[in-house]
Amino acid sequence: MITIQDFLRYNRQMMLPEIGESGQQKLKEAKVLIIGAGGLGCPILQYLATAGIGTIGIVDFDLVEIHNLHRQILYREADLNQPKAMIATNITRQLNPEIKVITYNEKLTANNAASVIQDFDVIIDGCDNFTTRYLVNDTCVNLKKPLIYGSILKFEGQIAVFNHNKGKQLRDLFPEPPNPEDVPNCSLNGVMGTLPGIIGTMMAHETLKLIIGLPVLHNELVLFNTLSWQFTKLNF
Repeated sequence: MITIQDFLRYNRQMMLPEIGESGQQKLKEAKVLIIGAGGLGCPILQYLATAGIGTIGIVDFDLVEIHNLHRQILYREADLNQPKAMIATNITRQLNPEIKVITYNEKLTANNAASVIQDFDVIIDGCDNFTTRYLVNDTCVNLKKPLIYGSILKFEGQIAVFNHNKGKQLRDLFPEPPNPEDVPNCSLNGVMGTLPGIIGTMMAHETLKLIIGLPVLHNELVLFNTLSWQFTKLNF
């Protein structure tokens, strides 16, 4: 039930006829799991928390390092060498004390993936490696969970929505993970600090739309080059 406090906090988005009170109630009842509290996870957490997602899960086992600070905007120098999941949880609760935050300060593995993912309605992939990415995808397929996918490198990002409304999954687009030695990554190739904010916000936007019941990407991959502002949507 939407309370007076809910209305005071969320009325600017509730004024949209596509959302209204019923849409806000869906957000309040939703349970969203975010895999990774890094560059993508930070803006996703901020926007989902402030939009009123009722339950947010955070999965991350890394510690905050100084090279994270230029793009992982939840963290400060005082947080160095502290668990990202714990810091992200504390900040998320400060952003919105009305929501529930569940913390998984652990690595997602084949042994725990199903037990962690099964209790959530929507899963968001903000991880930075293909092993975890395919594990998350395969678990979501097995459990019939929709998956919001995103990735970033240099000045470019991409997003998709998998396994939703009989839509396709990651393996329909990329059947097998690439060889690790063939994969470019931010550690070796770099990333513009603002890029995770752009792509992460887009991922949060698709998540909110999905929960409310608005149209989302369906068997489509969005490629966004922020250096040239070239926006491409591919069907698969």
